[in-house]
Amino acid sequence: MLTLFQLNFRKWFQTMQVAWSELFVYRVNFVMKVIGPMLVFLFIKYSIWSSIYADDPQQLIGGYTLQEMLVYHLWFLVVALMGMAYFGVDLADDIRLGKISSYLIYPFNLWEFHAAKFVALQVIQLGIACLTIGVVYLVLGDFMNPWNTANVIWGLLLSLQVACLWFGIQYITGLLAFWLETTWTLRVILQYLMQFLSGAIIPLELYPDWLVRILNYTPFPYLGFVPVKTYMGAYEEVGFAMIILAFWTGVMVLLATWIWRRGLRLYTAAGM
Repeated sequence: MLTLFQLNFRKWFQTMQVAWSELFVYRVNFVMKVIGPMLVFLFIKYSIWSSIYADDPQQLIGGYTLQEMLVYHLWFLVVALMGMAYFGVDLADDIRLGKISSYLIYPFNLWEFHAAKFVALQVIQLGIACLTIGVVYLVLGDFMNPWNTANVIWGLLLSLQVACLWFGIQYITGLLAFWLETTWTLRVILQYLMQFLSGAIIPLELYPDWLVRILNYTPFPYLGFVPVKTYMGAYEEVGFAMIILAFWTGVMVLLATWIWRRGLRLYTAAGM
């Protein structure tokens, strides 16, 4: 007889296998997923910041030289690969089309199904991120100095926590399909907010002090800026950052549970 743990493991692993097959079915798309982010960095961010620092690469902008600014954005690329790859568009479609009815009677909850797909994606993204780090270190080793393996490990752990928090945010966004005809606009707004407030476009040192103080009470700096500074060895309160990420992830879990229960009261499986 299979134990409950073994049964759950088989359900999760089989769902992950399906997710992997979907990811690998279009090989060109997968290859672009691997090399695309680095190409974007080289052709866009490298060109922009090189132009900004054209007169003097050693000038300080927000405390960053050209090399430090490029290293900052390289590490942000790694954080984005690991932490912000999941969007969960299928969840909103399942609710809108009435497909979640099956999860109400099957012994596999809706959140488990999407969490298993998320874990499957994270395994792939972790490999891509590690490959990116390895290529950068081999090709641009001197450029990435100072390199500290401990900082990289702590940064990876924070990036994994970022992924869990991002999954929670995206899952809640999908659940709002109980009330919204489409969540696409909301996802775009959320993406732009994240890009601007997490330090993806420019480091937070370039923001007004009053805005940074406000952001410190939100999860946004911990979605990007804090893990990046950890990779760079410029952030020492890693334990505190982990607690903050765990706190906001817990908030997302409680909020998702509340929204799911409220949404089910309105659910009529109209798309069936």
